[in-house]
Amino acid sequence: MKINFGGVTENIVTRDELPLSKAKKILKNDVVAVLGYGVQGPGQALNMRDNGIKVIIGQRKESKSWNKAKEDGWVPGKTLFEIEEAAKRGTIIMYLLSDAGQKTFWPTLKPLLKTGKTLYFSHGFSITYKNITKVIPPKDIDVVLVAPKGSGLTVRRNFMEGSGINSSYAIFQDYSGRATEKCLALGIAVGSGYLFPTTFQKEVFSDLAGERGILIGALEGVFEAQYEELRKHGHSPSEAFNETVEELTQSLIKLVGEKGMDWMFANVSTTAQRGAFDWKDKFRIAVKPVFKELYSEVSSGREARRVLKKNSSKNYREELNEEIEIMRNHEMWKAGKKVRELRPENWKKTP
Repeated sequence: MKINFGGVTENIVTRDELPLSKAKKILKNDVVAVLGYGVQGPGQALNMRDNGIKVIIGQRKESKSWNKAKEDGWVPGKTLFEIEEAAKRGTIIMYLLSDAGQKTFWPTLKPLLKTGKTLYFSHGFSITYKNITKVIPPKDIDVVLVAPKGSGLTVRRNFMEGSGINSSYAIFQDYSGRATEKCLALGIAVGSGYLFPTTFQKEVFSDLAGERGILIGALEGVFEAQYEELRKHGHSPSEAFNETVEELTQSLIKLVGEKGMDWMFANVSTTAQRGAFDWKDKFRIAVKPVFKELYSEVSSGREARRVLKKNSSKNYREELNEEIEIMRNHEMWKAGKKVRELRPENWKKTP
């Protein structure tokens, strides 16, 4: 259906236009091989399995993810295989390894992509930065993208709750003439509530900017800045954490998600309204140069090069764990652990 977003019309695909029954008919002759059972793999694979799609998993044998797949009911030799074997058996190859993993495994996968197969991505990284990754698909296959706008955990959780997750979709290569219908059918099968169009390049540019920006990087940076300022002026850890994180995550952001920030501004106290209006532009002006620099680094490919170099390092996991441990030991998140334990649902019930 065509939806007008403030003067811009987009062609949104919902379950009304493409119900699951139709998606299953489109995919009835396909075997979907999900390569990688790490971040997005479990949610998308389990949702497809529950939706009646023929799915197999490709994962390195006896890895943590292999064992996780077995725990989730995938059977070695029947629905769980080594990556190469799964790629041979699948007609649709969901390439859900990490970006660094996709680059490394590509020379092995490419010869297995026989004429007429479909190569599926949930991130535009490898294709957009193909001059860096060397991921250049054969001309005689379809290449599509469905990118859920959330973590793999959310993809699964929303599905189990009976809702769905917003996803973008894109076609990079349509060899069969059916790439679009297969892409959309896969989008519905993995649990999308609705799908909106993009390109591989736009998906990765917006995704990388978003992750480094408001979704994770900027959010943590602003949390730390406010918390540390409050603590510097004598506010307790509990008070600083509640005013910085807890009230946002447990109350306000849920209402913003339901009703929008305009509703939030209209429904807080007059004191909060005035202050928020007076200060929002100061924050926008302060951070806009950072977002400009961020988008430039992403669109130029410099950010991609840094990521691949870092993630391909032999010591990457150890270095990452050290960085996470530093964050975990920040007083703000130590306070957060205690505050979460005090939430009503965690109170110990008295006999």
